[in-house]
Amino acid sequence: MKDPAVMGDDSRPAMIPFQPDDRASGLLLHVTSLPCRFGIGDLGPAACDWIDQLQAAGQKCWQILPLGPTGEGFSPYTPTSTFAGNIWLISPDRLMEDGLLTAADCQGADFPADHIAFDEVRAFKRRLLDTAWRRFVSDRPASLQEAFEQFRQHEQHWLDDFALFTAIKAKFGDSTHYQDWPKELVRRDAETLASARSEMAEAIDACCFEQFLFFRQGRALKDHAQSRGVAMLGDVPFFISADSADVWSNPELFLLDEHQRPLFVAGVPPDYFSADGQLWGNPVYDWNVLQRTGYRWWVDRLRALLAHVDVLRLDHFRAFAAAWHTPAGAETAIGGEWRDGPGSDFFAAISSALGGLPFVAEDLGHITDDVRELRKAYHLPGMMVLQFAFDGDPLNPFLPEHCTHNNLSYTGTHDNNTTRGWYESLNQEQQNVVWQMLHRDPVPAEEVAGLFLETAWHSSAALAMAPLQDLLNLGSEARMNTPGIAAGNWGWRCTPEQLQQADFARLRELTAAAGRLP
Repeated sequence: MKDPAVMGDDSRPAMIPFQPDDRASGLLLHVTSLPCRFGIGDLGPAACDWIDQLQAAGQKCWQILPLGPTGEGFSPYTPTSTFAGNIWLISPDRLMEDGLLTAADCQGADFPADHIAFDEVRAFKRRLLDTAWRRFVSDRPASLQEAFEQFRQHEQHWLDDFALFTAIKAKFGDSTHYQDWPKELVRRDAETLASARSEMAEAIDACCFEQFLFFRQGRALKDHAQSRGVAMLGDVPFFISADSADVWSNPELFLLDEHQRPLFVAGVPPDYFSADGQLWGNPVYDWNVLQRTGYRWWVDRLRALLAHVDVLRLDHFRAFAAAWHTPAGAETAIGGEWRDGPGSDFFAAISSALGGLPFVAEDLGHITDDVRELRKAYHLPGMMVLQFAFDGDPLNPFLPEHCTHNNLSYTGTHDNNTTRGWYESLNQEQQNVVWQMLHRDPVPAEEVAGLFLETAWHSSAALAMAPLQDLLNLGSEARMNTPGIAAGNWGWRCTPEQLQQADFARLRELTAAAGRLP
């Protein structure tokens, strides 16, 4: 297996930190948003085709969102396991290639092309995965059997607990939080767990098999990207869902009460996105305990995530310096307080364990000097987002003229509106400020996204990035996520027609003109 710190093709080291002559670009598109006849983008042929399109357009990077299993609200940033993969991303096409499904098994796939009907997709994929498991048990194909056993052994440190957690959740209802299970299960009484493993052995085996399929397909996709010279930039959610296998199996790593419920919940104070701040509901870490273990759990999770991608974006990077802790039960995040994170001690330990730091720092939001110094101390690339630049302040750090080389320059991120939607939401005075700060004459709203791509691509940043929605010049209807709003997110999909209409030829010309072609 290739060193996880390698980015792009096998002959070139990761651009972390960036070298003086590095100039590249790429697009942001979550796997779920890919066109696919099975209702949700997956790790199969459409993902490989997408990588081929990126290569043909001269792009060196594909950025995705977290790949973990999603819980309530379908957010990839509140995974029910930091190690496991989202089984709804398993490709039926690849399962047919493995002989685990037939074309007849996959009939009935009639889903909307422009958004994910989550409940219908899960029911459909559940049926397919159950069929694949039964066929594996009955046929025991030698080509898969040995690889499956090796996978179980290698990933045992997290897989056993995750599979048991998943089986118990199914028994009591997926909507029931584990803290409401019988207390013997919550507290992980050894005799009770042994009995549950025996009772639910088949469900546990099936869950392990599904994770094997996910990792197998994820590794094949990463190999394909590497063969095309396209680096995959993944994402690490800083926090974990309170209702997760990680918290259940490692409660000592979090600040919990005697019932394993959070004493404090994560979030942010009032900011650009919300006047009341944001309450995310995640438990916060007990960094003293983690430090005494050498941050072992974090090392393990980062290694697991790097199995699927080349480089990781550290979401909510500022929490490594200090995180916003709000007492559990509060109605808003206003009454929270900043508490110190692990700081330099963490990154020194991680660098030693991984042999490097293949990370990008998501240094957005309420950024203070300690956060900036922590990023600079380890030469981690930061993020520059154009949509944040136009508040009228000539010292705004997101203005193009303030962009430095060791950064990624974005038109917007998955948390922003699309660039066209953002511009159309501004009043006339705010739009005027945009053109004053850019020192140029206004252009029509339908040309703003293209202009922002040009601005990001011609910036000093070593890596320029844009969501596919901006290349497609889509409006607010294509927004991926609205922070602080729980419902209606994560469902956008690119239709086959939109992808065919995307001007990849113009993107390649822009990439060449900006000096970003390989």
